[in-house]
This record gives sequence, C-alpha cells and structure tokens, in this order.
Amino acid sequence: MKKPESNQASSVADLTMLELFRTEAESQTALLNAGILALERTPATPEQLESLMRAAHSYKGAARIVNLEAGIQVAHALEDYFVAAQQNRLTPRPEHTNALLRGVDWLAELGKQADKNPANWEKRHQAHLEQWLLEIHAIIAAPTGEFPPIKITDAPASGDTTHFRSAEIATATGAAPPAETTERYLRLSAENLNRLLALASETLVESRWLRPFTAQLQRIKRQQTALEATLDQLRHNDVDPVRQQSAANAAQQIRELSQQLEERLQELDQHERRTAQLANRLYLEALRTRMRPFGDGVQHFHRMVRDLAQSLGKQVRFEILGETTQVDRDILERLEAPLTHLLRNAVDHGAETPAVRLEQGKPPEATIRLEARHSAGMLQITLADDGPGLDPQQVREAINRRKLIAPAAVETMTEPELLQFLFLPGFTLRETVTEISGRGVGLDIVQNMIRSVRGSVRVSTLKGRGMRIQLQLPLTLSVLRALLVEIGGEPYAFPLTQIVSSLKLPRPQILTLEGQPHFRRGDQYIGLLNAQQILDVSGATPDSSGDLSLIILSGPDQHYGLQVDRFLGERELVVQPLDPRLGKIKDISAAALMDDGAPVLIVDVEDLLRSIDKFATSGRHTAIPPATGPATGHRQKRVLVVEDSLTVRELERKLLDAAGYVADVAVDGMDGWNAVRAGDYDLVITDVDMPRLDGIELTTLIKNEERLRLIPVMIVSYKDREEDRLRGLNAGADYYLTKGSFQDETLIRAVVDLIGEAGW
Repeated sequence: MKKPESNQASSVADLTMLELFRTEAESQTALLNAGILALERTPATPEQLESLMRAAHSYKGAARIVNLEAGIQVAHALEDYFVAAQQNRLTPRPEHTNALLRGVDWLAELGKQADKNPANWEKRHQAHLEQWLLEIHAIIAAPTGEFPPIKITDAPASGDTTHFRSAEIATATGAAPPAETTERYLRLSAENLNRLLALASETLVESRWLRPFTAQLQRIKRQQTALEATLDQLRHNDVDPVRQQSAANAAQQIRELSQQLEERLQELDQHERRTAQLANRLYLEALRTRMRPFGDGVQHFHRMVRDLAQSLGKQVRFEILGETTQVDRDILERLEAPLTHLLRNAVDHGAETPAVRLEQGKPPEATIRLEARHSAGMLQITLADDGPGLDPQQVREAINRRKLIAPAAVETMTEPELLQFLFLPGFTLRETVTEISGRGVGLDIVQNMIRSVRGSVRVSTLKGRGMRIQLQLPLTLSVLRALLVEIGGEPYAFPLTQIVSSLKLPRPQILTLEGQPHFRRGDQYIGLLNAQQILDVSGATPDSSGDLSLIILSGPDQHYGLQVDRFLGERELVVQPLDPRLGKIKDISAAALMDDGAPVLIVDVEDLLRSIDKFATSGRHTAIPPATGPATGHRQKRVLVVEDSLTVRELERKLLDAAGYVADVAVDGMDGWNAVRAGDYDLVITDVDMPRLDGIELTTLIKNEERLRLIPVMIVSYKDREEDRLRGLNAGADYYLTKGSFQDETLIRAVVDLIGEAGW
C-alpha cells in the first residue's frame, strides 16, 4: 500500500514543478520578447544584454529541472548569442531579430506543452528545431555577426505564440529578472481574492451602520436633557415639598443617566471612527490585490504590432504610456480582445507605407501610441495614430451604399454622428476583404465589451493627421461610481459612465413636438420621459412647481431625458450581484448598500434604453406638467466654492451669502468636479493646490465638458507670480485673483464682473 502512496505523492510533486515551470516560462519569454524588440530599435547596452542572457539562462535551468531537452537546447543557443554580443564577438542587428524571436516562440510553446505530452511535441518539431539551431549558431559563428544565408524556419505551428502574459513583465529597456525583485509573491486563486474583497466590502458597509446608530443615541440624549428641564420646571412650580423632592430625585437620576450616556457615546464615537478607518483600510488593501499595472496586460502587443507591420511592409513605432497605471485585473483581461482589434486596425488603416509617408512629408516610421491614465476617478485608455485619419465623406458614402438611413439625413450629420456608424456590426469602409480587415467586425466588439463593463468609447479623427479612440472605463468592477436618484420614493443608482449628463430643467423650456414633450439642448431636441412610468413603479408624484430633475441617456439613435423625482448625490457603491435564482430583472443589473445599510438597486442602462425605445414607440407618454405658476424670470445665482482650507472656504462662502448669492462648497477638486456636474451653477471659484484634483485640472475638465464649458471659472490662489496666473488662464480660467490682495470688495467685484448681480 505504501508504493501507490509514494507514486501519488511523486505525481503531485511533478505536477507542482510543471506548474512552476509554466509560470517561469511565461515570465522569461516576456522578458526575452521585450528585450529583443528593444535591441531591434536601439543599440545594445551592457544592461540589456545582461538581462537577456540571464532570462535565457533562467529558462534553461527551469527546463533542466523538468527534463525538457528541447527547451534546454533553444535557451542555451539564445544564451550563447547574448554572451557573444556581451564579448563583442558579434553586433546585434535588426536582421537577427526574426531568428531570435522564433527561438522565443519555441520556448513559449514548450512552456504551454509542459504538462501535456512534450516528448511527442518535440518529436514532431525536431527537424524545425534543428534547423533553427543551425541558423542561430551560424549567426554567432559569422565573423562580423552578419546574417548568414540560411532558410528561415516557420514559427511553432500549434497555438498563437505572439501573445505572452506574465505577472512580471520587464520594460523594453530590459529589467532585472523577477528572481531579483525585493517583492515576495504568493499564488492565490481569483476566487479567493473575490471572496476576500466581498468580505472586505461587507465589513466596510457594516462599519458605516455605527454612525446613524450614534446619531440616534444623540437624539435620545437630547430628549433626556429636555425631560430633565421639564422636571426642573415642575419642581420649581410645585408648592408641595414632597412632590418637589420627588421631582428633584428624578432630575438627579436623569442627570446621572445623561452623564453615563454621554461617556458611552464618546466611547462609541471613538470606536466608530476607528472601525470605519480600519474597515476602509481593509477594503482598500483587498481592492489592491485585484489591481495590476496596465503594462502587465499590454506588453505583448509590442510583438504583435511589430510582426504585423513587417508583414505589411510598414515601419511602425509602437509606444505604451502609463504602464504603471493600476487597472482591475478583470478589466485588464477583458481589454485583450478590444485592444487587439484596435491595434490591428491602427496598423492596417492608421499607418501608411514608408514611401507614401515620405510623399506626404511625414517621417517614414508611423507612430501608434497606447496610453492609460486615471482621470476624474475613471480609467482612460487612448489609442492614437498619425496616419491618414478618416474622411467623413467616405463614411457618408458607406452609409448610403448600405442604405442605412435616408441620404438627405446623412448629408446633415455632424462628424461625431457619422463616426458612431463605425461601431455598427458589419460596417466597413473597405471594399475588399483581407486577412486583417474588411469584414466589418472589430469596432462593434470593442463597443460591446466597453458597454459590458459600464464604460464608453469615443472616436475623433483629422484627415491626413490621424485617428484617436478613447475608452473610458471604471477603475474596478467591484466598486461603482453612481448618481443616486429618487424614483417613486425609492433610491436608484445610475452608473456615471453611462450618463451623458444630469441637469435641472426649468418647466417653461418644455416644448411639445408631435404631441410629445421635448426640450432643446444645443441644436438637439431631446424627448422627455418619466422614470416612474419606464420602471413601472408607483409612489409620490414629484413636485410639479419646480424645475425638472433630468438624467440624459444616450440611445442608439438619439438622446433621452429621463425625469426623476430628485437627485440624492454621487456615491461610490460596493456592487452586490443579485441572487441568480431571481433571473434577469428588467432594467436592473445589481444592488448595493448605502452608508446607512439601506439597499439600492443599480439600473441596467442598456436594458433601460431598450425599455425606453419600446415605451417611446408605444405612444403612451404622460404629459409632463408645466410650472404651476407664471414664470417670474428671477432667481438667485449659485456659486460653487472649491477650497480645501476650511478658513478660506467659510470666508468666501460668507462673503457670497452676504452679497445675496447662493454659495455651495466643495472640500477639494474631486468633490468640486462631482458637484459641478450634478448641480446648476453660474460660477465656480477654485483654489489651485488641493488633494486628489487640483484647481488647474478642475478648470480643464470643466472647460472640456460641452455642457459645462460656458460656466465662468475664477481661480483664487496664494501664487501671485505671472507664470502661475498665465497657467491658470491657459487652462481656461476666466479670472485669476491672488489671496495676497484678497479683500471683500475685490472678490465680490470680480464675481459681479463675471456673472452680474446676485439676482435677475
């Protein structure tokens, strides 16, 4: 009985070693790919060659442990090449790159075959392996390192070996192997991480329950104090000494109870703060385990772009910016397919041949840039090229050729409207089909993926200058930034990334077109619908005397204005999936808990838009009532003060209040950005140096937002240098006031200059 147990233990040990080898192979081949591509673009440095030599040596050692002879031979040949380069016996040349990369392909494929049947795989590819070994040894043996006249072998036939993943991918300049990093790594399943994050999320929500509970106890304490005062009054008004003594005793007991309650409240308040901080730290640490650097998921695209450009006879410089930007691992994995489509399109459509580029006065090498950064609490990924761009007329002709809409309507479309047709399934500008493009697939896949994670995509182009595609995604799928609204007396959450805008609409601006309520926004007429009707919920009818609270949603063909009862503010919500036994709930995607523990439903905007389309075509609109009284045309003007200094913030607010303005405050730039998008302001006053988002960035965001760009922005800062003032004005600020010359009259006079008196 002992022998089978021993064999079983050995089998488990072997399996573990094979798993470790597969992980090692992924890491080292990623290092080799990045380093070899760097050698092709720039002269070799000793650090690069050392890094490549050690990566090949590490692979060879790992292959020897699991007894993969082919891996040992290929890694050893690569190691010999890099050692020869280190010893100046050869000079790495771009002509060597293909041969070196094919060797890395062999190593990558061997890593995949390690736990299958590597012996059979080696036997099938023995001839090609020997041919490659002859080729690489001939390069090493050549006197000057020139490329010898040997037939080029094919890459491994099984699997796509141009895509490599690694938990540690070096930069193109060649980093040290993972074995030398100071970080310690632990293998952990995604399911365990998800459970850990779910528990941390629940802990965070539960910790928030203490604050409203403390507030309730404070109300009880205030009631006790009021009761004590009542008893004192009775005691002083009562002439009966017995009742006076009884009242005095009762008052004394209440005072003692109040003192005890006050002490317990202080302890509870301290406990609440510690618990909230601890829960928040736990949640953030758990959340970080799900985050990976953007570079981890995209480094392999260097190889793909290089190989594709070479096959098309093009020269392409591929740049990745923001490699250290942290991205949710689930989002990073889902970006694989969309970015592959976008990059293939960029090489095919967005990069001309060297001859064509020289004729156009461009450098022969095209540039494709992929960038990731955090912006306003979102992940922004931008893919840009400097190619021919798109001619809007070509898009018009393609639309007419496919008879998608009436030709007269096509001619009146703006460029952004035309570019939206690129995302339709089957839509293509190519009249012939190639291996790379022309089938009309790709961009619709991109849009579907982006929408599935509650993101958005925008395209812009300039004929002859290039094309730019911008993806806006949530930082993580476990936390949702949402606008909370009330519909039928219940809270609902709308993901911010799927809202075009939110606004307060004065009722006199409601128009009736073809019997349906609309309002005008820019040069667009937007239909109005009631959220209670769409969601089929009953509740209190919203006030019909004030402005409408509207959420603007973008449908496939038009925008819709959805009337809600009122805005509850912006929140970060921990997403809680619904029980699968409930099935798909119409117009709802998930749920969350608010700070007080109350549940809130998260709206499935894509599903809701389908419901709106059905409702809009049914003709069942209920007229939205106009204002109940005549419009006076007079209201107080609203100013948003964004300032992290409590003293300055309160001073500015009081000055504005005294002058008759309605002043709201925000404690930093991010808080201000959220407020200005959710509110209706006539002016924004902002400091410059603030946490999370500074005043210059806030001004830039406001001026780049179509709905907000007309709002004047005043910068009030301690920085009084001319370059600081110009920096603020260049960002779009309408007024720059230094706090050094800050006076009551100066501030109010500047406000009046920008927006006039407090009322109109």
